[in-house]
Amino acid sequence: MADNPAGASRANEQWSSRLSFIYSIGAAAIGLGTLWRFPYVAGANGGGAFVILYALFVVAICVPLMIAEMAIGRRGHGSVMASVDAAIAASGGSRGWRVVGLLGLLIPFFGLSYYSIVAGWAIDYSVLSVTQGFAGFDAERSRTAFGALTASPVRGGLLQLGFIMATAAVVGLGVQRGIETVSRIKMIALFAILIGLVIYNAITIGLMPSAVFLLEPDFAALGATGALTALGQALFSTAIGAGVLMTYSAYLPANASLPRSSFALAGGVIVVALLTGFAIFPAVLAYGLKPTEGPNLIFVTLPVVFGQMAGGRIIAIFFFGLIALGAFTTAVGMLEPVVARLREKLPLGRAPLAVGAGLAIWLIGLPSLLSFNILSDVHPLAAFGLEKETAFDLLDFTIANLMLPASALMLALFVGWRCRAIVGPGDTGLGPRGFRLWALIIRYVAPLAIFGLAIHLLG
Repeated sequence: MADNPAGASRANEQWSSRLSFIYSIGAAAIGLGTLWRFPYVAGANGGGAFVILYALFVVAICVPLMIAEMAIGRRGHGSVMASVDAAIAASGGSRGWRVVGLLGLLIPFFGLSYYSIVAGWAIDYSVLSVTQGFAGFDAERSRTAFGALTASPVRGGLLQLGFIMATAAVVGLGVQRGIETVSRIKMIALFAILIGLVIYNAITIGLMPSAVFLLEPDFAALGATGALTALGQALFSTAIGAGVLMTYSAYLPANASLPRSSFALAGGVIVVALLTGFAIFPAVLAYGLKPTEGPNLIFVTLPVVFGQMAGGRIIAIFFFGLIALGAFTTAVGMLEPVVARLREKLPLGRAPLAVGAGLAIWLIGLPSLLSFNILSDVHPLAAFGLEKETAFDLLDFTIANLMLPASALMLALFVGWRCRAIVGPGDTGLGPRGFRLWALIIRYVAPLAIFGLAIHLLG
């Protein structure tokens, strides 16, 4: 089926202001990757040394990649596939480069199918914080409570479906009434809650141990593995190659500054990562717990802390509400690229397409959901030596370790080499010197760094 003309369905689709665009890309990028993953990967990889390298990678590698992805999106004024197709046509490139757009479409589609599972857990714990709290929780009771949640396919499935349908409702409202409005609320609430938690910790617990843990460099503990993990976290937390930046940039006016938007996003991601550390680590360290416990830190360890600390129930309500809200706007950013493409292919409105895409994503995600209960003993690739990996594990590995690095690498090569004749200083908003530095990073530094990360992830 031929594409509908872009202007027919997207003529009124534009951000109300550059600030609204920054709010929205920030809300989409700052999700579980920053609020959930950053604290424990920083704790496991040298603390301050990891933070320093992470911030360096965000600014030196991710900002140029963001500018590249945004330039293609704004130039194409369409979905990721339409924008990449337009760039291919203008540059005379091979249609094989369509893999850039395809990855930018498949990553959010399949990513949301399992991301929504964890988001459902956050919603459940948000409700639990309000209705019951965690008073009396010890380690065993906390593990039992989380195990009961993951063991119930009905409970988990309804949470996942409800989360996806709420996401579809926002996307169905459109760019300004839906995405922009919710994103603005999320970013204001995000900073208010994080700053409030940090102030509370400063008054009741103290921040010095966390400051030492987060900001004192331990390069011996970092190592090559930690350095590559910092690069992966930087790419993950800025949503490079995940389709959202290219899609959201299609709604940008021509005079919007891509460098300013990219640096604003980079600064926001770094600040939120640090605030998250100071919001979580003081209580973890004060109660003698390990900040390197991984995902269990959020759903098993912290409920025990909240149950013991003064005012813990209120803190738990705000904390799990923050996690759920962070996951929600990221999910909006993951669904929008899918809906944008469907709008070009089908003569239907936003709302029905968003609901239809959401239902398809939920169905695709059921094997991942059931891998925590009914299908917990099913290991699809056991014959290939992956005896312990469930459907959830395999999908997570495929997207995080294969598709995202591949998408970022292909994006850098596509924009840096194939599109060099059509993407110039005017498209990026950079001056001559800035553009030369940007081109150097996009063509050489970023591909080599991402290739090294890919080798590490597959090693």
